[in-house]
Amino acid sequence: MKSALLLVDLQNDFCSGGALAVQESEKVIDTANKAIDICLKNNIKIIASQDWHPATHLSFADNSGTQIGDIGDLNGIPQVWWPVHCVQGEIGSDFHPELNIQAIDEIFTKGENHQVDSYSAFFDNDQVTQTRLHQWLQQQQITHLIVMGIATDYCVKFTVLDALTLGYLVDVLTDGCRGVNLSAQDSQNALLEMQKSGAKLITLNTLS
Repeated sequence: MKSALLLVDLQNDFCSGGALAVQESEKVIDTANKAIDICLKNNIKIIASQDWHPATHLSFADNSGTQIGDIGDLNGIPQVWWPVHCVQGEIGSDFHPELNIQAIDEIFTKGENHQVDSYSAFFDNDQVTQTRLHQWLQQQQITHLIVMGIATDYCVKFTVLDALTLGYLVDVLTDGCRGVNLSAQDSQNALLEMQKSGAKLITLNTLS
């Protein structure tokens, strides 16, 4: 069984000081680097997703005339309205400077269509447009993913659910995840949903 560590959106805008920062993001970066070290020793490939929005993206409240944090509809799909974040080529879209970026074998961008959001590293939210991720994993004959990152309740959750639907075995590195938590229990509920759908919840100690 070939495995890969998938780092979900470990970017400046989701970390302290960013436009959409989650709490304890520094712990996520620290856990990521430790997980990377373990995977390098075990010849496990390391890959990453990167939110990569055009400045005109309609999920941004500023572009849609909505209020940040409200929930509405974007082209027929339920949508949380977000602050401007992870704009292509801007510093907010860069990976966190303390992340061991040199160890990453491949990067997969998402959220490039300004008319639809993209939480999952596999699909846009309309489930029509795919990123390169699934094809690349198939080419590499990778069938098992260890997933961690930001945010538990959005991009991690939808990435994991899509991976399970596509037939991958999935472990979620729980101490390497943090959530937005628009509601207090969102992250915990997301982990339970991933587990019920077939993912295995693990910790860094389990990985090592």
